[in-house]
Amino acid sequence: MANILIFDSGMGGLSVYREVHRALPGHQYFYLFDNACFPYGELGEERLVERVLELLSSFVPYHGIDIVVIACNTASTYVLPALRDRLHIPVVGVVPAIKPAAEYCRSQGLNHIGLLATPGTVSRRYTADLVQRFAADMQVSMLGTTELVKMAEDKLAGQRVDITLLSRILAPWRDKDGPDVLVLGCTHFPLLAGELSQCLPWVELMDSGEAIARRVADLLLQSSVTEQQQGPAGKVYCTELTAKARSQGRAFAQEGFEDITRFAG
Repeated sequence: MANILIFDSGMGGLSVYREVHRALPGHQYFYLFDNACFPYGELGEERLVERVLELLSSFVPYHGIDIVVIACNTASTYVLPALRDRLHIPVVGVVPAIKPAAEYCRSQGLNHIGLLATPGTVSRRYTADLVQRFAADMQVSMLGTTELVKMAEDKLAGQRVDITLLSRILAPWRDKDGPDVLVLGCTHFPLLAGELSQCLPWVELMDSGEAIARRVADLLLQSSVTEQQQGPAGKVYCTELTAKARSQGRAFAQEGFEDITRFAG
């Protein structure tokens, strides 16, 4: 049985956890979210790399982690090389699902891909390279927002999603020229899939969750780790045990995690 860590600045990694756990239920899962520095999209690159290295260099050996999933697009684009050098265990990152979106469009005779992500992901050269590599022959429009990150966090804390505000954010795409496929380029955004479909009912939603699950499964197969029929309850940690974090702990409990605990590093 492997110890698998899902890491994010917030709760967006739950969308990734669900896919990985669905594919690989017989392992021990840890979830660490750095709410003291949430959201990562608002941190500078140097500080972000420093923070992630600091946390995981402590957390990983203490809990005997076998594989790390960086369930954050922003962190993945900045920190993976340094983290892999530091940890010397498999580290899986997240990339926007541009490639499968382009493949789907071609198979369906469609042409317009929308990328909904944080402003940092939208502006990164890495994202432009993905588009050039996999969807150069298609129309690709991008919309960067941090509002949806906060909406997803609040939803998991039990608050109602403001559909009017969400519709206003998505206004550039709510017409006949909107995208055929919408790539959810932030792990928080699949947590709002129902609300997004309500605002854009004709659009096919795509994210990276299933691809990440396949990659984790492949890495565990290579390491010959055995899997139980059903793993133990997950363990969830935050970096700041606020009232909001406690309320968010209820969402983790629904996913089979134990009570939330503070990790001081």
